[in-house]
Order: sequence, then structure tokens, then C-alpha cells
Amino acid sequence: MGQSLRERIKQTVPFEDPAQEAMLNLFVASATLRRRVEAACKEHDLQFSHHNVLRILRGVHPDGHPRCDIIDRMLDPSPDVTRLIDKLVERGLVERSRSAEDRRMIIHTITQKGLDLLDQLDPKIREVQDWFDERVSDRDLRRLSRICEGIYDEYPPSSD
Repeated sequence: MGQSLRERIKQTVPFEDPAQEAMLNLFVASATLRRRVEAACKEHDLQFSHHNVLRILRGVHPDGHPRCDIIDRMLDPSPDVTRLIDKLVERGLVERSRSAEDRRMIIHTITQKGLDLLDQLDPKIREVQDWFDERVSDRDLRRLSRICEGIYDEYPPSSD
């Protein structure tokens, strides 16, 4: 074990321990999946984080979320979510409106144009998911999910 990873990262010495090897493998696997999703997003002039925000807003459509709730739900919170959302608003994919309950709060909702874009992108994202599924058995997928949850469950999400 470890030969494939060592060849990929051009490491000639053995790993310090199994934890280092597993961590580096997780980084490489994660980066590989992310690059595939980013390539699909790029075809629609989106970044990974844009897709993530649109996916979050589609999940509550026709309602929306304030910025802080979007940040809490992001897979990888961006340091400047306001600017990220600004770009989606400029493209007509997201709208802003004032909350009826609290006029100080801005609610972000996905537009029909945003929903249509996600409908176009979904098959490409599904291709990445199928590619992943072909490489890992169902049993290992469930185990991988449990392992990942064990890694991040005790580490609080960023509250930037």
C-alpha cells in the first residue's frame, strides 16, 4: 500500500505512518473529485462555490436564505460570500429581497434562470458521481462516509 500515492506525488521515502499516508490519500482523492466537478462547472462559467450556493438555494426554493445561512450550509465556505453572491445576482441567477419579518435582513433566492442552469449542469455532476461510484463499492462508500463524518464531526465548521 502507498506505492501509487508515492508515485503520484513523487515521494521516494516511506510515509511517516499510516495516518500521514491516509491523510495525503484523502487530499489527493478529494482534489481529483473537486477538479472533475470544477471542470463541469466551468463549462457553464461557474466556479465550484457558485454551484454550491445555487444548489443550496435550489434546496429551499421558492424560499431563500440570508447570507449567514448560506455560509453555514456551504461545503467549503468562501472567505467572501457576499462577492460570490454578487456575481450570481449580476448574472440573474440569484435575487435579493428584504425579509418581511426583519427589514434589515436580505434574503437570497434562486431565479428561474438559476434553476435552469442547474438543470443543465446536473447531468455533468451526475457523471462525476457515477465515475466515483464505479470506483468504490457500495459497502466502501458507506464506510467512507462514516470515516469522513468521524473526521469532521468533532471539528466545528468555520464561522467566518
